[in-house]
Amino acid sequence: MTAPRTPRIPYGGDYNPEQWPEEVWDEDHRLFTRAGIDTLTVGVFIWSLTQPAPDTYDFTVLDRILDRAAAEDRRVCLATGTAALPPWLAKLHPEVNRTDFDGRRHRYGQRHTFCPSSPAYREHATALAARLAERYAHHPALLAWHINNEYGGACYCDLCAEAFRAWLRDRHGTLDALNDAWWTIFWSHRYTDWDQIEPPNALTEHWRGPDHTAFQGITLDYFRFTTDALLGCFLAEKEVIRAHDPDTPVTTNFMGTFRPLDYHRWAPHLDFASWDNYPPLDAPPTRPALAHDLMRGLKDGAPFWLMEQTPSTTACRDVNPLRRPGELRLATFQAIAHGADAALYFQLRASRGACEKYHGAVIGHAGRDDTRVFREVAELGRELEALGDRTLGARTPARTALLFDWDSWWALEISDGPSRLVKYPDVVHAHYRAARAAGADVDVVPQTADLTPYDVVLAPALHMVKGDLATRLEAVAARGGTVLATFLSGRVDAHDRAFPTDVPGPLAPLMGVRVDEWDARPPEFTQPVPELGTEARLVFEIVLPRGAEPVATYGTDFYAGTPAVTRHPFGAGEAWYVATALDQPGVDQVVRRILARHDLLGPYAAHPAVETATRVAPDGTLLLFLLNHAPEPARLTAHTTATDLLTGKRVDRGEPLVLDPLGVAILQ
Repeated sequence: MTAPRTPRIPYGGDYNPEQWPEEVWDEDHRLFTRAGIDTLTVGVFIWSLTQPAPDTYDFTVLDRILDRAAAEDRRVCLATGTAALPPWLAKLHPEVNRTDFDGRRHRYGQRHTFCPSSPAYREHATALAARLAERYAHHPALLAWHINNEYGGACYCDLCAEAFRAWLRDRHGTLDALNDAWWTIFWSHRYTDWDQIEPPNALTEHWRGPDHTAFQGITLDYFRFTTDALLGCFLAEKEVIRAHDPDTPVTTNFMGTFRPLDYHRWAPHLDFASWDNYPPLDAPPTRPALAHDLMRGLKDGAPFWLMEQTPSTTACRDVNPLRRPGELRLATFQAIAHGADAALYFQLRASRGACEKYHGAVIGHAGRDDTRVFREVAELGRELEALGDRTLGARTPARTALLFDWDSWWALEISDGPSRLVKYPDVVHAHYRAARAAGADVDVVPQTADLTPYDVVLAPALHMVKGDLATRLEAVAARGGTVLATFLSGRVDAHDRAFPTDVPGPLAPLMGVRVDEWDARPPEFTQPVPELGTEARLVFEIVLPRGAEPVATYGTDFYAGTPAVTRHPFGAGEAWYVATALDQPGVDQVVRRILARHDLLGPYAAHPAVETATRVAPDGTLLLFLLNHAPEPARLTAHTTATDLLTGKRVDRGEPLVLDPLGVAILQ
């Protein structure tokens, strides 16, 4: 099952009419029509209203919300509402409240406070989901099911301890296998009974906080267990929905490069992926682009939904800048360029109270339609309506893959040494950014992905190597492709144990290098890399070539002149190893040399502010998106004859092509 079939890109967002008297609903729908809004996400935080007591359900308000949407010819993404507990549930069953890392049982408040191992939570959440599905499965407004909301967080209570032990038995089978996996001979930790195992928290394996407990194997498995425990909650709700509604697609909204949950473990269970895009507004545009491509990669390249974005400003940060004129349109088309088949907002009407009353909204507290934000949203709605279905279902024909691995992220950042300042997303983003700046389309895929479609595979900070990945990477190079790996790759196995072999472990034959030592320095120290005219920071692996050719070397210290970057011919292809954290210009040079070998540099790679992305429609039509992230016009020369779907203007090959500041073109 895939995303819902629609005649145009679904456009709208989170709508909470239960917060307002019904006379306001009339004005809302009038404004929705003016803005081209046809899709409403409803019921996300409505549990205390739909179930005011343990044995009492009241769908009166939700009935009116859905009926009104249908009457206005709008479709609904209906949430189960199970992300925020009603107060009576926490009072009746205190064990539904989470216990934090410091061992404190929380009392009622906030949201996402439920224990994923609580039978009481599971029972009431699934009962509610079943009632909703039974009532609304055939409602004419129903477009998709939205289970819970932004899953996340960990619990360390006794229920989770018991569930963790059961999970470990299933994963490891025997205590001998578990002791070997966790290397418990260290510090006399060898377990002789399953009941001796405790969740890694401040009262047990605390070392330097939740991310740095003394035994990385325990911590890594607890991250995995938490991912699976929350997934179990999702699956329980999906199961009862499916009992009443076998056809309507089901999703939950992810949060991009979100560290606590391994979304690859969730992906097979979603009918379509969706996510909430709230990047810092001072982040480079490749940060949300990376997350978009990650979401697209969850379902083997299938389109995803942009479930939330702010039309103007957020409210959850210390400082919440406003989106400038044109930035919302650019961000929306960037999502579509990278695979979004829906563009939704949080929120459609601003809340009067609580922590999101100053969060941006399409309609503000005064309900006006003459604000700048409303005008931009309405104009974008008209453009999307005119675009119709021409991008729906389109896929990205990438020949470059970037491996993104939560296990490597966790294992790298919970390790002691060589440097806690190395952050997995930063290393990954640097290489993704280089490929995108060079004009390459990139698929962001898991370690388990089929690599045969790709000429280039980027594997930065691939700390953990699992299964047959090393063999499959060798196959990429052997048939003529190029593989790139970086420092701190190939260090540990699936249990976070160091490989008993030369670094970079299983990747060593492909990379043609051996690493015996590595230096780590504070961020203010820079190591020159003369051949690239650039610098490196943080970690400096000392490389002994074993068949690889030096491409660039270190400039100082006792290892001056040793390789910082190598290239190793392998079969008909090659493998590159980057032994240090190059600055962005250095990463750009390396990645561009690799892409140039495969003729993958884009036609507008010389324009750093212009982002390109390609999609192929189901009928085979090629669509090239051009996005100008600069506040000045971008003056290009058309590389082919095409028509801009947004303006209807035709441009011939070789003619001037000008993108407005923050401008967009979709060339067909």
